[in-house]
Amino acid sequence: MTIAITAALGALGACKSPPPATDAPATSAAPAATTTTAAAPANAAPAEVAGPARVGQPAPDFALKDLEGHEVKLSSFKGKTVVLEWFNPGCPYVKAAHSKGSLKEAAKTHTAKGVVWLAINSGAPGKQGHGVEANKAGVSAFGLSHPVLLDESGQTGRAYGATNTPHMFVVDPSGVLVYRGAVDNSPDGEGESAPDGKLLKYVDLALADLAAGKPVGVAETKAYGCSVKYGH
Repeated sequence: MTIAITAALGALGACKSPPPATDAPATSAAPAATTTTAAAPANAAPAEVAGPARVGQPAPDFALKDLEGHEVKLSSFKGKTVVLEWFNPGCPYVKAAHSKGSLKEAAKTHTAKGVVWLAINSGAPGKQGHGVEANKAGVSAFGLSHPVLLDESGQTGRAYGATNTPHMFVVDPSGVLVYRGAVDNSPDGEGESAPDGKLLKYVDLALADLAAGKPVGVAETKAYGCSVKYGH
């Protein structure tokens, strides 16, 4: 009995949570994905479970102001597919994704098909990437044409459990969250570090499934990037 208990405690001690995201260049393996049709491999890293927003449940509503001071409310887009992108113009991963990686031209491509794309910055005052001017500079640098919304209190970010920039969420036309996680499986942000060179653009895949009237195959993955710069 004593031997069994000791062994169990030893096994539990070996299970450690992955380290939190940093702003340093990513060196870890590509994020693991879970799907709606098959379980993830036994050795895959678990998908993030922070925050109350859950795949298959209604996406938390919000009303945030864009960089021109206009209020944007998620529920006003009922009937349309919506992509939410957690954004920080000063984050190296965001810069890489928008200049070289999977976010380059992604919003323009999908909004041309009727998808709504909203970037959200949950950075608190005094933090990296905070403020109207910094975000306007990012919009100009990355050639963005979709709204950037400011969530200085972090209330919306925490409601979704957003932990990284970029951190992606897809909401279907009925208002249900159908995808949350990384933009792709290349944690360098540039699309160059996918396992075996096979780049999987998870947001693109989710949107393709929705457009085809199918359940989203890969519904949740582990996000990578900078930490969201929440206040206390």
